[in-house]
Amino acid sequence: MSKTLIISNRLPVSIKKEGDKLTFTPSTGGLATGLGSIYKTGSNLWIGWPGLYINKKEEKESITNSLQEENMLPVFLTEKEIKEFYEGFSNETLWPAFHYFNQYVVYEQALWEAYVRVNQKFANEVIKAAEPSDTVWVHDYQLLLLPQMVREKLPDISIGFFQHIPFPSYEAFRQLPWRRELLYGMLGADLLGFHTYDDMRHFLSAVNRLAGISYSQGEVIVDSRPVMVDAFPMGIDYDRYADAAALPETLEREKRYRSALGEQKLILSMDRLDYSKGIPQRLAAFELFLERHPEFKGEVSLLLIVVPSRDNVGMYKELKETIDEMVGRINGKYGRMNWMPIHYFYRSYPLEALSAFYRMANVALVTPMRDGMNLVCKEFIASKLDQKGVLILSEMAGSAKELSDAILINPNNINQVAEVIHQALVMPIDEQIKRNSVMQKSLKRYSIHHWVDIFMSQLAVIKEKQKALFTKKVDAATMKNLKAAYQSASHRLIFLDYDGTLMPFTDNPMLVCPDETLIALLKDLTANKKNKVVIISGRGKNVLEEWLGAFPVDLVAEHGGCYKEKGKDWEMVKKLKDDWKKDIGGWLKLYVDRTPGSFVENKEYSLVWHYRKVETGLGELRAREIISHLKHLSANENLQVVEGNMIVEVKRTEINKGRAASKWLKKNAHDFVLSIGDDFTDEDMFKMMPETAFTIKVGSAASEAKYSVKSPEEVRKMLRELITEN
Repeated sequence: MSKTLIISNRLPVSIKKEGDKLTFTPSTGGLATGLGSIYKTGSNLWIGWPGLYINKKEEKESITNSLQEENMLPVFLTEKEIKEFYEGFSNETLWPAFHYFNQYVVYEQALWEAYVRVNQKFANEVIKAAEPSDTVWVHDYQLLLLPQMVREKLPDISIGFFQHIPFPSYEAFRQLPWRRELLYGMLGADLLGFHTYDDMRHFLSAVNRLAGISYSQGEVIVDSRPVMVDAFPMGIDYDRYADAAALPETLEREKRYRSALGEQKLILSMDRLDYSKGIPQRLAAFELFLERHPEFKGEVSLLLIVVPSRDNVGMYKELKETIDEMVGRINGKYGRMNWMPIHYFYRSYPLEALSAFYRMANVALVTPMRDGMNLVCKEFIASKLDQKGVLILSEMAGSAKELSDAILINPNNINQVAEVIHQALVMPIDEQIKRNSVMQKSLKRYSIHHWVDIFMSQLAVIKEKQKALFTKKVDAATMKNLKAAYQSASHRLIFLDYDGTLMPFTDNPMLVCPDETLIALLKDLTANKKNKVVIISGRGKNVLEEWLGAFPVDLVAEHGGCYKEKGKDWEMVKKLKDDWKKDIGGWLKLYVDRTPGSFVENKEYSLVWHYRKVETGLGELRAREIISHLKHLSANENLQVVEGNMIVEVKRTEINKGRAASKWLKKNAHDFVLSIGDDFTDEDMFKMMPETAFTIKVGSAASEAKYSVKSPEEVRKMLRELITEN
């Protein structure tokens, strides 16, 4: 029976060591809550680091045994690995880079090597625990290499990956020396999830521009495997926070806190200690608010809760010192005997206390400089049972995409934040209720449980699509069958595309005439009288004649628009009007003028816009524009717009390789058929082949072909092996 394995840097449990005693406390975080329905059932498993350094063998065994009872498997890290992998590369390289704090990024090869080693350590545990029919769900930036490491050992397993922090723009991500390795590591997954469309878009841009892999409608083809990339905004356990807000203990805490604070309005600010949260900027905005609106002195206080985090690290220690200094200065400047502008607590609180704070707060000030999602704002809204209160939310937080009824601000605009604080404090109650009711309705629907369900369902969808499009690679067994069929046949028909099949692509498409290896291969292939070889290409007839006219082969040019049988002259399929070329050619010329490195090739039956030499990204963008524009222009002209390898071609719909190939199949007796091609236009040819034919796709795209090989080099090797006598 298949199972699900959840993999994250930390297990959903906190383990503390006091003397020789180990204590286990389950995590109450959103992820642990949402995934509890998965890992706690059946033989499912959560794999991760237990969160502390354990050296003694007997303690490791004790922890392992205890965790196994709860469907968890620990990955133990050494002190060096904790320092270099977790504190180092994960939090001193990836964290600042992904949050756009490039001035803090540490570029050290030793930290990268530790990151690779620990990802491999995690992968080894997954591989030992997993079966090919299982599902693996990897979480977050500490394990970006893990999907591909698992894929290498378990190529058919279902792998999902979700990133809980932002994915930076191409310009920010490209600065990392190990950028391609990170991308390929992530692309080992079948489904990649991000909180927002922006993060998804940034990732796809990086894949395209740094890994050279194109995408369409959020889908990337990696080694013949469709990989889906999508946005899945993470929710909260709405009922948990709504119920907690109504608990007697919560109400008792609220009563005590209100008594201590007095009758004043309260602004809540709650974050982990981190430079990405924008706490100093928030304090500066609150100070500016007090300066501009002195009437609120004594009437409103900021409840500032900062949860300790890595305050032994230099920049975090400095950040805490900055916060301490600012709080002291503001309180000293504006405070009175009976009123404190800022109530500052550097500690964490249990859920009942947080619920009391959420209930009490008139305003929640959630203004991170950059945040993947931020769940504090969602918890605040869920806790407002009376629907009163105002959420001020940074537009740099992923949650801003969902909670558009909050007051959205730019956290860098101190003036704006100061004025919005005033706006929130004077907002009419009916408007507060109206805004919060809309946000509560959304949060109820898109809860953490919905997030889990939709991600897992989409992972199943892409896995089914992969199976439907599965093209078997030409392996030793396939080659044995192919060779046996070839040798037993008396009349062989061999259809071969040229560019991307017999010859690799180059920046200049006119510089790919046959090399010596191909010349020798074609001579040997055509020397056998049982073979009829048909070169079926999108090239113009003049080019094919110049390059291949000397060989005893049949030539098909322009996808079947014209052809030449061995020893005969060129023939046109039929005379077709080409008056459409004037208008279409004019539009393509405009794109050439706008796109340095592109050019238009004029063929008998088609026009081709080439962009192989165009800047990566720009060429793909222009191609999308051209395809969209030309499909509209060509709708009434009986024309087809076809996207190939770094080209966009416009041709008559009557012309395609499938129709051309069918002429040879009808005219020539055959007991063996082989068809090899690499791009979209070759799919028509594959569809026309008889069921007994060997159809082979070159490259990684899904195909109608039965088999696939990676490159023209593999095509040549396969043909050479085919014609070599035992």
